Amino acid sequence: MPALLLVSVFVIATCGLVYELIAGTLASYLLGDSVTQFSTVIGVYLSAMGVGSWLSGRLERDLLALFIRTEILIGLVGGFSAAALFLLFDQVTSFRIPLYGIVGVIGVLVGVEIPLLLRILQARFAFKDLVARVFTFDYIGALFASLLFPLILVPHLGLIRSGLLFGMLNVAVALWLLFSLGDEVRWVRGHRVAGIAALVALLVGFVYADRIMAISEAAVYADPVIYAQSTPYQRIVLTASRRDLRLFLNGNLQFSSRDEYRYHEALVHPGLAAVNTPNRVLIFGGGDGLAAREVLKVDAVQSITQVELDPAMVRLFSANTMLSSLNNAAFASPKLHVITADAFVWLKQQSDAGSAEKFDYIIVDFPDPSNYAIGKLYSLTFFRLLRQRLAPGGAIVVQSTSPYVARQSFWCVAATLEAAGFRTLPYHAYVPSFGEWGFVLASQAPLTLHDRYPAGLRYVNATTAADMQHFPPDMDRVPTEINRLDSQALVRYFDTEWAEYGVN
Repeated sequence: MPALLLVSVFVIATCGLVYELIAGTLASYLLGDSVTQFSTVIGVYLSAMGVGSWLSGRLERDLLALFIRTEILIGLVGGFSAAALFLLFDQVTSFRIPLYGIVGVIGVLVGVEIPLLLRILQARFAFKDLVARVFTFDYIGALFASLLFPLILVPHLGLIRSGLLFGMLNVAVALWLLFSLGDEVRWVRGHRVAGIAALVALLVGFVYADRIMAISEAAVYADPVIYAQSTPYQRIVLTASRRDLRLFLNGNLQFSSRDEYRYHEALVHPGLAAVNTPNRVLIFGGGDGLAAREVLKVDAVQSITQVELDPAMVRLFSANTMLSSLNNAAFASPKLHVITADAFVWLKQQSDAGSAEKFDYIIVDFPDPSNYAIGKLYSLTFFRLLRQRLAPGGAIVVQSTSPYVARQSFWCVAATLEAAGFRTLPYHAYVPSFGEWGFVLASQAPLTLHDRYPAGLRYVNATTAADMQHFPPDMDRVPTEINRLDSQALVRYFDTEWAEYGVN
């Protein structure tokens, strides 16, 4: 029996860390800035555990029954935490109140667990063996959870089902103790009924997790959700109305089919027109294939290498006929070669290996720098690595957020490219779904935009390309810091500026 009680330490340690990881990941999805969200969630969780440990010292009677009730409560609160937070996100004025409230309750309950279990087991082990064994199983359980969460739980179950599954495990520990040590528990029948009811509730939630997620997303998105998937990297959501298809990543709009051509033509063609021989093209990001679609319109392009982090994006926009028609089946082109990798890591590996591969045109089509994981892809270090891959006479274009809404952020990208040794040509385009949007062309020599655009473009021509280079006073250049890898001023600028518009 003592050995089985120690196994329960492993289970509850795994459950506790999974709830913490779920809260941090969910907050990153919904609020952005993963460093801030994980830091605050961990801080609230650990301080609440301290409160729970302190409270456990005030508990004197019926320790086993108290431990069982604690397990049932943790199972319910932790199990339904992700579902509750998704449902509350669009219903409350300040999402951080329920977020930290739920994290705090879970932390207090988890803080009560281990001290209670130590006191329950103290009659069965010598003190030094008791502490060593309990904390050994506790730490091993934490390691197991930290590996299980990104590799299995998020990609295969999603956040809601993961929470409910581990809620069931917490309740299962309580029920196992009730049926194994029932003679030591007062009101054992009532405890068993409560445990079974909690288990059934969690099981029902697990079965209907997709419906819960659909309800929460229906409240967030204006149009019906036609596709949703959680990957190890992001939450992918597609919405559709009669005339519009929209892609959202982690709740942030990536494109609207009504006007995405404006964004992608502006992203791709001015720079391509500035390169005399754009034979080899490198695309970072752009997993929807829309940037590749535009590149393929230029006959001079002989090969395209695309580095995309999330293979689920490429599969989705390759296999779904509605989506592949939007990108003109770009991923089926023999000119296009897709590499699934983190762009920063891939570039560093190329550099370390002494690769001589050069590209005439490099397109950087990452999401906005809303967190440090993305901010590193706009850093001085990244741009210096990019410079090594650029062929003589070549050019780089970087999508650089809105110069109107996020003026400092936009000019920070330009300043960082210049610090990396590039000449820059900033420009902007009006995209109705986003407003004014900015791009920065960069090269090692002065750039000239030539009037040699492919036929069939709907937005970009010599006139619009010239107009895009003019910045009115409210978008004109302002001094900024360089976005260095260790400080990431760009993420701070972005968070401050977009927060004024109710984003993040």
